[in-house]
Order: sequence, then C-alpha cells, then structure tokens
Amino acid sequence: MMARPRQTIVSLDDTPYYHCCSRVVRKAFLCGIDNTTGENYEHRREWVDSRIIELATIFAIDICAYAVMSNHLHIVLKVNADKANSWSDKAVLVQWHKGFKGTLLTQKFVKGEDLHGLELETVLNCITEYRHRLIDISWFMRSLSEPIARQANKEDNCTGRFWEGRFKSQALLDEAAILACMAYVDLNPIRAKMATTLETSDYTSIQRRIHSAIKGEQPAELLPFVGDERLNIPDGLMFSVMDYIVLVEDTGRIIREDKRGAISSSSQDILNRLNIPAENWLKITTEFGHLFKGAVGALPALTEYCEHLDRKRRHGAANCQRWLCA
Repeated sequence: MMARPRQTIVSLDDTPYYHCCSRVVRKAFLCGIDNTTGENYEHRREWVDSRIIELATIFAIDICAYAVMSNHLHIVLKVNADKANSWSDKAVLVQWHKGFKGTLLTQKFVKGEDLHGLELETVLNCITEYRHRLIDISWFMRSLSEPIARQANKEDNCTGRFWEGRFKSQALLDEAAILACMAYVDLNPIRAKMATTLETSDYTSIQRRIHSAIKGEQPAELLPFVGDERLNIPDGLMFSVMDYIVLVEDTGRIIREDKRGAISSSSQDILNRLNIPAENWLKITTEFGHLFKGAVGALPALTEYCEHLDRKRRHGAANCQRWLCA
C-alpha cells in the first residue's frame, strides 16, 4: 500500500490525539543489546526519553503515553492547538527558540529591538510559520528522531539513514481508542518480556505515572488524568490516574500470567463505561498495532473522519466495529 501524505491522515477537526511509531533501519539497535555483536545500546533509551520530555516543553503537543523499545518507539500525542493560538507573537518565538535557533531577526524581536518595514514583515511571517510547526506532529517527530540519529551514527561511526523514512501515525477518534492505545503502548515492555512489572518498565510513561502517583502527584511532563468531570479542566484525560494505573496493571498481569479473570472491579467499571468487553480489551491491548492500521474509533466517528478527508472507503471499519463495540 502506498504511504499517504501526512495531511491526509491528520484532521484536528476530528481529533487532537494521534499514535505515532518510529522504527530504526539497518541491523544496529536503537537500544538494548545486539545479540549478534554483543554491543550494549541500552544508554540510547535515555537519549530518546530525555528528548521526548524536552520537546513536550517546546511544542504545543502533550504527551499521553510513550515506550522506548529495542528497535522502535511508540508515542501517543495530543495536539493542543488552543494553546498555540493563545500564545502571543513573542511567546511563539520564545517557544521556538527553546529548541531551534530561529533567525537574527526573530532573536532581535524577542529582545525588544526595533524592527521596521520588511524586517518586521519577515518576522511576522516566521511567527505564523513557527506557530503552525509547534502543533505539527511531523515537526515534533522529526525533532525527536534527527538528533538521536546523529548521536547514534556518530557512536556507530557510520553515516546514512538510522530511522525508517516515515514514522507511522494513526488518528485516535474517541476515548475508548485513546485509552486502549495508551495501554497498548504502556504495556509494550511487558509483552516483549523486557520487564515483569510496570514499575520496572524503564523509559515508559507508565513508570513515570506510577512514580508520581506514589507521591500523590501526576508527572508534569505528561498530559494529566483529570477524573470524570472535565468541564473546567478541558486539557486532560478522562478517569482518575489511579484507575488507569490499576487497569494497566490488571491487563499486564493477565498478559504475563495468562489469568483471564484477573480484571478488578474498578477496571471492569472503566471497560463498562468504554463499552468494551474484557476479552476485546485484552485482544486490543495485545494486538493494537496489528488490528488497526489506520484511524481508530467507533463507526460514526470513523465515518466523519473519512468524510472530512474525502476518503471514499472507511479503511479498518470492520475491526473497529468488531473490537471497539460491545
């Protein structure tokens, strides 16, 4: 199947939530231990983890979940266009300069130096472009992958492509799709037998959430769970953070120990509200990447998404209907 242009995949009118996945090329590992050469690349996980957190402070894009694996990474993002649009012209440049040099003129503008005529027009055009880039998941993923590739190539003493040419992305159209995809991402190390518990799942969002929850907090670098009432706190995920952690722990225990009846009552309550049977939930959180190749959500949301992007076919509709509807 030919890859679709990114603008035919992203529709912020339908959802700000997207699941992205990048894989490395060639035999060298992103991280972990290469059994062929015996080389240990585990330290590269810290590179990726740190870069994800850094970019969250630059872009108007929130991090919902992520997992850094041996030869790929998963990340669930929420594009916060309202935040970017609320930034003043100067604030846009301040954000951009946190991660990029900008131009001499944009640097002068931030310092409050006088600009006139064509200089000012040039800066205003840059501000418009930067504001757009700061909510662009392609720019986010490029800003994540390129520095890692340069570091890895330098360490490997080689040149050439380190990542696949395109990262994969898919729209998450409703709460059930978002939560299921987050759990799938958070459970990657458990499924891959890289960890036996969520607490030992290094370089994952779920480990960050657990460490913060122990202190009665939520990690500032991740999009928070805000409970059931979101009228006054629109920028957050439904359900409580503890309910989500328990749900992922229950699911991980079943995957690890094959104890099909190990869903707790609080986890079952969440699944009931999402209208997903427990058996479907286990299937989805184990095989999300295989079941869903395109946008994910209930059929009405998928239909609207396809209509907005002028798609004649609802690709993946059968699996959405089978696994996400009771």
